[in-house]
Amino acid sequence: MPASPNPLRRNEASRRAILDAALQLSAEHGYGRLTIEAVAARAGVSKKTIYRWWSSKGAVVLDAIDDMAAVADYPDTGSLAADLHTQLTAVIDLLTSPENSAVTGLIAEALQDRELAHDLRERLIRPRITTFKSRLRKAQLEGQLAPDADLDVALDLIYGPVYHRLVFHLGMPDPQQLETLIDHALRAFDPPQSTR
Repeated sequence: MPASPNPLRRNEASRRAILDAALQLSAEHGYGRLTIEAVAARAGVSKKTIYRWWSSKGAVVLDAIDDMAAVADYPDTGSLAADLHTQLTAVIDLLTSPENSAVTGLIAEALQDRELAHDLRERLIRPRITTFKSRLRKAQLEGQLAPDADLDVALDLIYGPVYHRLVFHLGMPDPQQLETLIDHALRAFDPPQSTR
């Protein structure tokens, strides 16, 4: 006698199909043209299934990006500048990937939707800020940053230029420009005798 289907497995397969469909359709047609109907059709599920798990297309895309952005975690090679370069390169790759429309569309929609903005901040942004600050605290303990370095200011100095360039269509920094940006930002937080 065949075993009954496992509903958890079926739900995970449907969830994955929905998230993949949302990213694919955003890449193909742009976030602005993304609809729940199109995601359902691409994923082979009903709209009812999507709305059972998510309240809006923004919520679907946020889940998809959260899964995809997991690759942007911080390495720890012992060199803060090298680790920041690796991590920022992953962020830039995400922002310039074919899924870029999903990321930028989600950010733009969150400017108008307080609930989505809250979810974006709490689920996607804050955990990564926490990881960033943990890496910088370790660098402080190792003498690579001044012990009194303001980590909120460091966050703005290091990430601000990337998002500034994204918003105003100035192009992302190439590897050399990124190295220079990181070097200048970290210089503001050098300990008296830098070991970086």
